[in-house]
Amino acid sequence: MENQSRKPCIAYLNRMKPYLLMVALQFGSAGMYIISMFTLNHGMSRYVLVVYRNAVATLAMAPFALLLERKGRPKLTLSIFLKIMALGFLEPILDQNLAYLGMQYTSASYTSAIMNAVPAVTFVMAVIFRLEHVKMKEARTQAKIIGTLVTFSGALLMTFYKGPAIHIMHSHQANHDANSSSNKHWVVGTILILIGCSAWSAFYILQSIVIEAYPAELSLATLICLMGTVQSAAVGLVADRKPSSWSIGWNSRLLAPVYTGIVSSGVAYYVQGLVMKTRGPVFVTAFNPLCMVIVAALASLIIAEQLHLGSIIGAVIIAVGLYSVAWGKSKDRMGSAPSPSTSEEKSDAYQLPISAESTELVMEGSNQDDVRKTAKSKVATK
Repeated sequence: MENQSRKPCIAYLNRMKPYLLMVALQFGSAGMYIISMFTLNHGMSRYVLVVYRNAVATLAMAPFALLLERKGRPKLTLSIFLKIMALGFLEPILDQNLAYLGMQYTSASYTSAIMNAVPAVTFVMAVIFRLEHVKMKEARTQAKIIGTLVTFSGALLMTFYKGPAIHIMHSHQANHDANSSSNKHWVVGTILILIGCSAWSAFYILQSIVIEAYPAELSLATLICLMGTVQSAAVGLVADRKPSSWSIGWNSRLLAPVYTGIVSSGVAYYVQGLVMKTRGPVFVTAFNPLCMVIVAALASLIIAEQLHLGSIIGAVIIAVGLYSVAWGKSKDRMGSAPSPSTSEEKSDAYQLPISAESTELVMEGSNQDDVRKTAKSKVATK
């Protein structure tokens, strides 16, 4: 009886697992924005932060990858290795460096809001590289195009219109000197963040391709972080040669690499790859607005960051465009359901595990078929 009562709970948890993982990931990502902004404002080099972040992520993920995937790890071919190097360049090098620089020019909440443009940028890039087929007469295509235009209009609004400051919690204690200096680079910071969004979108597209050829999430996340460490170290040693920039202590200069490395790089890559196998890349990016709300509240409370009316309106517009694109992509997934001739393993990669009750029904049905076949054979022999 206890096993029977537990089966519905287990099935429900299996269905909710992707949602719970993505919500938890957004809380972790929000902490990354706050801690990184605080550390960069206190003089840490963004190049050094990127190197240490990916080094910590590699060290944190490597033991789990070696132990848990030592038997099921596929062969690492040259083609997969080159793609992993490209992943290490797109996210750790381009996205992280440009996002950190853009965040210094603007704010943490502003950066997290602009990052919601990633699904729209992903759609545009998929169309350019012919990974996305556009059929103007279909409602799902119209939703994706309209959502993309709405998203970019929200980003433009946030770029060219700041509006009056909105005082929330402790934001009235903000440092006005920092705000005045960031005003001079607001447009430049937005452009840098949008370039980072493009790199992140390319990372999502390439990661979804690599995860099919190399379905070992922990190993893939570790290799991405390792490649990011090597490449970012080469860039950092050229861009910042001061020994003092590379020194860390028992303060935020240590907390930022450890937190962002473990949570935002190692764990995030693993969770994204895990959820992407069952729900696709659009499902992963659809939870980004939650991170924006959390960052806005924490930034105002912890680092006394000011919110502006233009940022709030633009963020809402971007969120509307995001969900329009996500709706169109969800219709794509429903329309491209696998045919019965496709292999069972391939279909499992896009569906959540079935519950134990359904498997029992299948077993019972097969047993009844066996009984009927044996009865017919006995009648035939008589």
